[in-house]
Amino acid sequence: MNRQIRLGAFLPGGGQHIASWRHPDQPVDGATNLKFHVELAQAAERGLFDAYFLADGLAVAFGGGIEGGNARVVGFEPVTLFSALAPFTKNLGFIATSSTTYEEPYSVARKFASLDLISGGRAGWNVVTTATDAAARNFNLERQQSHAARYKRAAEHVAVVKKLWESFEDDAFIRDRESGVYFDVNKVHRTDHRGEHFQVEGPLNVPRSPQGHPVIVQAGQSDDGRELAAATAEVIFTAHQKLDTAREFYRDIKSRARGHGRDPSHVLIMPGVSPFVGRRRPRRARNTSD
Repeated sequence: MNRQIRLGAFLPGGGQHIASWRHPDQPVDGATNLKFHVELAQAAERGLFDAYFLADGLAVAFGGGIEGGNARVVGFEPVTLFSALAPFTKNLGFIATSSTTYEEPYSVARKFASLDLISGGRAGWNVVTTATDAAARNFNLERQQSHAARYKRAAEHVAVVKKLWESFEDDAFIRDRESGVYFDVNKVHRTDHRGEHFQVEGPLNVPRSPQGHPVIVQAGQSDDGRELAAATAEVIFTAHQKLDTAREFYRDIKSRARGHGRDPSHVLIMPGVSPFVGRRRPRRARNTSD
């Protein structure tokens, strides 16, 4: 059986290091420079990467040890950015982060379905619960909800979004000029969700994309995070420094996915790798007199 490595590029325009903007080869405004992001996306595609991934936060992240020196305090909203990058690429996937704690299912479903259509079926949603008090204070709260509460809301949130993405059947849109029938009303489904956290009538006002719906991505490492990932995600990011913990994570996720009635082979686990590129140190000349 042939196996293929899948590669995802984590490429924030401002760089992974908070002071990378000071490098002479880096644009000082890379975090909000669209031209530079286009270059990054096209370089990733040339390198045969499967996806371009962007994390996101909902508050300014001050700090870093240098007062006023952190270029990562600003950046584009990922779905907006990827909608702009999609026309400059052909095969590269776009995985954008969006919060289940501070966004409503309908708006999340709508913007990711739109990105999926704009990109021709290349969108992915990185599901996060956003764990900072700073973010909470930007959304009419004094402090963040508890870990358990955020993940309980997230599970329901994802379920509603996925149901919204199923609002229209694949062949619902007839668009017949002669008859004047644009869509088949029998192939449109209301969501009619009434749950603990959300009440959503639906249907979504965006049709299904070529891939059916965006890819669900998750990166939780806690017990609640693993459970959400195993139940809902198709791609799971992880980063372990030791082989034994990496293997334990892999086995645990696959086992949990099987427990949710899913085929474990349909859950792709992508470990993080941080390459460091530099010049080779010159070899010392041998002393021929020895």
